[in-house]
Amino acid sequence: MIKFQDITKIYSSNASKSEPTIALDKVSFDISPKEFVSLVGKSGAGKTTLLKLLLMQEKPTSGDILFEGKNLSDIRSEELPWLRRKIGVVFQDYKLLAVKTAYENIAYTMEVIGARDEEIKRDVPKVLDIVGLSERAGNLPAELSGGERQRVAIARALVHRPDIILADEPTGNLDPYHTMEIIELLLKIQLMGPTVVLATHNKDVINRLNKRVVTLEKGKIIRDEKEGRFIL
Repeated sequence: MIKFQDITKIYSSNASKSEPTIALDKVSFDISPKEFVSLVGKSGAGKTTLLKLLLMQEKPTSGDILFEGKNLSDIRSEELPWLRRKIGVVFQDYKLLAVKTAYENIAYTMEVIGARDEEIKRDVPKVLDIVGLSERAGNLPAELSGGERQRVAIARALVHRPDIILADEPTGNLDPYHTMEIIELLLKIQLMGPTVVLATHNKDVINRLNKRVVTLEKGKIIRDEKEGRFIL
């Protein structure tokens, strides 16, 4: 489904005497359909850069990224909506609209991609039920707990039926109880069909998942284990 082939990403420095930053250094690995993969590493290891490259928010300095057999380097700007409808994204800071209810936050995502009113009325209640928030549909983000806000964010990422869910430190702002709620929800979603790619530095989460772990250090893959542990 996804192939990273010899990906290097270098950020040039604005300061004349500073060395460029190598965020990724000849990184290669594959992600299969319906897989659950965790990307781990210290801050600056390259986890978020990989996700940004997949979303085409950044371009690699060299190397190729293949998504469903298509080289992202060959995608034209008018094809970006196609790519981004294939991918749902969950962020650490939720990125919910403060003036919209849980229902409206999810519905707004569907409106942006041109969904019809009947589709919105059909699908938003379904994803709210999946994440266990049917009774909180009318609440604003400020009226929800951190865990509930993240569940709304997951529902928003899920509502357009993506092939992949990218979760970038989704539990970084949560206590241990709500952290495991969110991880269990991501596992549930994976069983429904999407591939899940989780970027995290949470050791307890990784060690309880017993899923594939790709460990990055200074832009390189130092470990790729099918049933990995958090080892840095």
